[in-house]
Amino acid sequence: MTLAPLTLPEELLLLALDPVRGRPRNNSRHLQWGLAGAALAELEEAGRIAVERGDRIAVVNPLPPGDPVLDGALAALPPPAKQRRGVPAQRWVQRAGRPVQELCLRRLVERGALRRESRRALGLFPYERFPAGAVDLLGPVRERFAAAPGAGFPDRRGRVLAALVSATDLDRKILAGREHRTARRTMKRFAQEMAMAHAVERAVSADKSSGGGGG
Repeated sequence: MTLAPLTLPEELLLLALDPVRGRPRNNSRHLQWGLAGAALAELEEAGRIAVERGDRIAVVNPLPPGDPVLDGALAALPPPAKQRRGVPAQRWVQRAGRPVQELCLRRLVERGALRRESRRALGLFPYERFPAGAVDLLGPVRERFAAAPGAGFPDRRGRVLAALVSATDLDRKILAGREHRTARRTMKRFAQEMAMAHAVERAVSADKSSGGGGG
């Protein structure tokens, strides 16, 4: 049976997780915001939401797209009948980041791409990690992402993913080294130009300014 295509937030999560340690390679809170922004970008592309009055998002078509991650994200937005001015995108990604992440993790575990492991720090404090599973979905995502800069980021989906990688400070983890400086600058420009990624970038910047930029 052919697997359904990965959503943009699932691709971002796979790029962010260390496949051995099963933990994010960037700030975990910033990653959550990036996943929420990725879900908004997918919903916008699918014609379910629109950007209004600068940074506000409004549902214009409440029909679920038919994907568990995107359906959950859409359900977390006010329906058309209950919204007046739309929801500020930055505020929404900060609020919805954790639930969207859990939807992505659950879906990727179901697909076999990740394993959910429960651990205890110091034998006392429970936490979970998500190392790579038996089904390699990361490999193709990583290959496409690695090839995109050399090809000039030819498709919009790749540009949106690149923007979110930059907005969440994953760019220096994935494209490290001086040889990738031009690509990182291009990705940063994407993050400033694309509404959903820019909302994530603003949230991350504000968090750093307040001293919350730790892991």
